[in-house]
Amino acid sequence: MSTIAAEATIARKPLYTSLFVQVLVALLLGIVIGMAAPDFAIGLKIFSDAFLKLISMIVAPIVFCVVVHGIAGAGDLKKVGRVGVKALVYFEAMTTVALVVGLLLAYLFGPGHGMNIDTSTLDAKALGNYASNAQKLKGEGIGSFLLNIIPTTSFDALSRNDVLQVLFFAIIFGVSLALVGGEKGEKISSFIDAVSTVLFRAMGLIVRFAPIGVLGAVAYTVGKYGVGSLKQLLSLVALFYVSVAIFVLGVLGAVMALAGINILKFLGYLREELMIVVATASSDAVLPQVMRKLERFGVKDSVVGLVIPTGYSFNLDAFSIYLTLAVVFIAQATNTPLSFGDLMLVLGVSLITSKGAHGVPGSAIVILAATLNAVPSIPAIGLVLVLSVDWFIGMARAVGNLIGNCVATVVVAAWEGDLDRDKARRVLEGAEAVDVTAG
Repeated sequence: MSTIAAEATIARKPLYTSLFVQVLVALLLGIVIGMAAPDFAIGLKIFSDAFLKLISMIVAPIVFCVVVHGIAGAGDLKKVGRVGVKALVYFEAMTTVALVVGLLLAYLFGPGHGMNIDTSTLDAKALGNYASNAQKLKGEGIGSFLLNIIPTTSFDALSRNDVLQVLFFAIIFGVSLALVGGEKGEKISSFIDAVSTVLFRAMGLIVRFAPIGVLGAVAYTVGKYGVGSLKQLLSLVALFYVSVAIFVLGVLGAVMALAGINILKFLGYLREELMIVVATASSDAVLPQVMRKLERFGVKDSVVGLVIPTGYSFNLDAFSIYLTLAVVFIAQATNTPLSFGDLMLVLGVSLITSKGAHGVPGSAIVILAATLNAVPSIPAIGLVLVLSVDWFIGMARAVGNLIGNCVATVVVAAWEGDLDRDKARRVLEGAEAVDVTAG
């Protein structure tokens, strides 16, 4: 009877109050404005920028509070370490699969064949904004990347919104809090839990402005680039979208099936967040509410706090697909033959460079440039070919990365026995309402 009553309550909720419906209407309205008044539409980007800044404002403190409270409340530090190791193992496995998927599909469909691009005709100046960052990334290597995880100061990590550095400090603080224990530890843990509650309530208020942010982002994109701006590289864009779909429904769907979760129902549960990410081409825009949604899905907060923030830097599934797909596309377009050794080098280098993607300005192009610099047989100037469609590819890239991280969190929780399967089933069946705007 309680389930029937809950479903009836959900059904009676007015359609216009649904965040998903509001975002969908905003997206369609943005397309219309972008086509009808391009100049005016470009000016609406301020709404998108404002929304992203509002979200960015609370990301770091929410990550800190969730991780610290999760570790301190876990009661078993060995268990926390075990979750971290399992997450990293899963990340590396999925990243490798994603890189191979991109490589195989690029060879199977050959999107760059027939373009016959003469590299001497490409404008190298177009890469000027990315060159310095790419060279810096290439020169620093994996050692500097790992060293950069350690923040200069804890306040610096929070002020710069560096999720990985915030996570590092939060883990140390959480472990220390758990070791202190007793009355002092309990007081601090309770305080952090209270702050977390307030922050999530603030997030609920900010999320209500998501439709306005989506309207601005879509209107700007259509107004500036036009609906027909994909024609030049339609084959690459279409193949990437298909690749992400295959990976999500095929690979991640199979992984979720092993955990007893239907991937389509799970995507339906995340529909509001996915729509926002599509419009803004940024998975950062939904990081706080995704963490809350996964907790209410039945995943233990300590798992959510560890896996989601770490995944933003170490588990970029769609980005990994794009990395190998774009490299092979550039080689095909410029008629550059690739040996088996070159392909293995691309895979090996990509496993490392993909870890530095999050938080780097122009990350996709920068990391792609760093990868190409390590594979001298492929002309790096070929990057110019993908610049014009990077925004459109970025939409699917961000969505794929987000789905990959959410799936990783559920799978690691199931693996560790920290997933409330009954609650997850009720949520997916609509018997238990989840509203992140309520905080």
